[in-house]
Amino acid sequence: MSSTLRALFAALLLLALPFALPLAALAAEHKLALQISDNDPVKMNAVLNVAANVSKYYSEKGDEVEIQIVAFNAGLTMLRADKSPVLDRLKSFKQGMPNVSFMACENTLDSWTRAEGKEPPLVDNAKRVTAGVVTLIELAEKGWTIVRP
Repeated sequence: MSSTLRALFAALLLLALPFALPLAALAAEHKLALQISDNDPVKMNAVLNVAANVSKYYSEKGDEVEIQIVAFNAGLTMLRADKSPVLDRLKSFKQGMPNVSFMACENTLDSWTRAEGKEPPLVDNAKRVTAGVVTLIELAEKGWTIVRP
C-alpha cells in the first residue's frame, strides 16, 4: 500500500473515531419506563418483578439500565406510605436498586388531597411529576421503552 493511501486510511479512521465511541457507549445504556395505573397488588408486584428482572439481566451483562416506575390514577396507591400493599418491597428497592426510581403523579395526588382533606403521605423514594401520562409521553419521545405489565 502506498504511503499516500495509508495516510488517507489513517485520516479516515481518526475522523470516524469520535463518532464511533459515543455510539458504542450508547449501545450499553438501556432505559425502561413501567406504568402502574391500577390499585391491584398483583399488578404492582408484576411491575416490581419486571424492574428487578430487567435490572438483574443487564447487570449480569455488564450493561447499564435506568428504570422509572410511573404511578398515576389508582396505581399511585403503590407509592402511598399509609396504604401501599408493596411497602416492604419499595424499601428494599430503595436500598438495593438505585437504578430504579419511582414517579408519583401530582394530578392524582391533588385529586386525592381534595377528596381526603389532606395530602396522602408518599414513600421516601417517590419523586413527584406533574402528570404521569405526560411523563410517559416525554420518556417515549426521548427513546425510552414504555411497558405496562
